[in-house]
Amino acid sequence: MLKDKKIALYVTGGIAVYKVVDLMRSFIKAGAEVRVAMTESAAKFVAPMTFQILSQNEVYIDIFSEKDPSHVAHVDISDWADISVVAPATANTIAKMVYGLADNFVTSALLATASPTFVVPAMNTDMFENKATQENIQTLTNRGIYVVDPDTGFLAEGYEGKGRYPENERILEELEAFVLSKEESLPLKDYKILVSAGGTKERIDPVRYITNDSSGKTGHAIAKAAYQYGADVTLVTASNLSAPEAIQRVQVDSADEMFEAIDKRFEDLDILIMSAAVSDYGVADAATSKMKKENDSDPVVIELKENPDILKTMGQKKSNQFLVGFAAETDHLEEYATKKLTEKNLDIIVANEVGKEDTGFDSDDNQVLILTKDHTRLEVPKTSKTNIAKILLDKIVEEFDRRQ
Repeated sequence: MLKDKKIALYVTGGIAVYKVVDLMRSFIKAGAEVRVAMTESAAKFVAPMTFQILSQNEVYIDIFSEKDPSHVAHVDISDWADISVVAPATANTIAKMVYGLADNFVTSALLATASPTFVVPAMNTDMFENKATQENIQTLTNRGIYVVDPDTGFLAEGYEGKGRYPENERILEELEAFVLSKEESLPLKDYKILVSAGGTKERIDPVRYITNDSSGKTGHAIAKAAYQYGADVTLVTASNLSAPEAIQRVQVDSADEMFEAIDKRFEDLDILIMSAAVSDYGVADAATSKMKKENDSDPVVIELKENPDILKTMGQKKSNQFLVGFAAETDHLEEYATKKLTEKNLDIIVANEVGKEDTGFDSDDNQVLILTKDHTRLEVPKTSKTNIAKILLDKIVEEFDRRQ
């Protein structure tokens, strides 16, 4: 979501300044261009040269240092920015933002800023919880400025409290959600999408189960990409992988649990993407306590029952929903995938060959064949599952829009 975005990063004087260097690097890695302005206090914690070298742009500090007579620097950076980020934001700078003070480069630029503004407070607990600071934060929020809730943790003063600079991973996640909320032309905006992920577990007893090698990486990548495309995403997953908090997560174990979670939401969906590796069979009569090893040499027999075919059932039930299935095969890939596409009334099927060491289950990469009900095919050579997720969603958008 930050690719090609222009981010003005305003750094103010708190001990957490050193953490903002890594935050800036994360912006750049995500494809953003970053320009940095610092208060004089911030420059006492980390040298401006650090930000300048890593951003490859001049760092602004002195409001009276106008090197280009054709531009007023603090107005120029505010006009240039797509997004303005204040991190760390001290109680002092937050108060100045509320009252429109412009006594340094940072506050002057912020006063001239019309772009969406994202503030990351970091300060001592007593300063954060002070009524004046809380009222100031509420005022900024009322003006449409996003204020991140700081963490509770070990502070510079040597004790635990609220006001700690959040982990950069959470800042990035909340910033991404904030940017998405401001976008009006995302390809799947307002569509309801459900993605299934992971390999289901079929219990033998409370400590043993039957499963497969699916890690859930593909499904989680698709869910995140769909969220970045503006969709209202539900992720029904048997995996323990993380997912953005803005995605509604439903944790399941078995095929029956996954079926129930999908079935009760299916009527309200626009798109269902079944990337989960659902076990075809479950244990007919799972033990309620741990099975003990017998002394005799007789083999243990476990009776299996057929699990519900989620895709086939949804294919029979669908009205206007767009269905995407997955086919994990060891041979005859396109033949079996084409058959599944027709039999289960799908709109798209994604076929991949499993059993290889460097692609497929539990790998970060894969290579797939995307087939549509209109007999088009798209071969995707080996690439990351993140890229595959985006390629698939682009294909879904193309097909989904064409049929509206």
